[in-house]
Amino acid sequence: MSQQAAMIPIYNTAGDADAFLQYPYLFNRAGDWIGFVTPKREVYSVLGEYVGMLNNDPRIVRKRAMDEDKQHLEPPPAPRRIQPPTNIPLAPLLPELSFSLVDVLLETPERLHTVDSGEFREDMD
Repeated sequence: MSQQAAMIPIYNTAGDADAFLQYPYLFNRAGDWIGFVTPKREVYSVLGEYVGMLNNDPRIVRKRAMDEDKQHLEPPPAPRRIQPPTNIPLAPLLPELSFSLVDVLLETPERLHTVDSGEFREDMD
């Protein structure tokens, strides 16, 4: 008997649910795989590039100035496309982010792209 993992909406600062977490996978609003989350709540793209951290709001944030280079991780096996929920709870009251943090889904959503798009994908020859 397999139990499907809970689907958690991930909000942006404007209060929109722009992603869904079905641990460890992140999906966009269309149900396409866009990244994954580690047990330490670090968020990586489908290519294994560090994107940011999942905070408790839940939002995906990253430091505005990144000093250290995060290690590239091997992505998990690609999941099937999901059917996002039709009814999404309203976002909780989201506190302002400090100036040192960037809301990834709002300010740099291109960091979380699908496998077949994004500036770092391999060229198809």
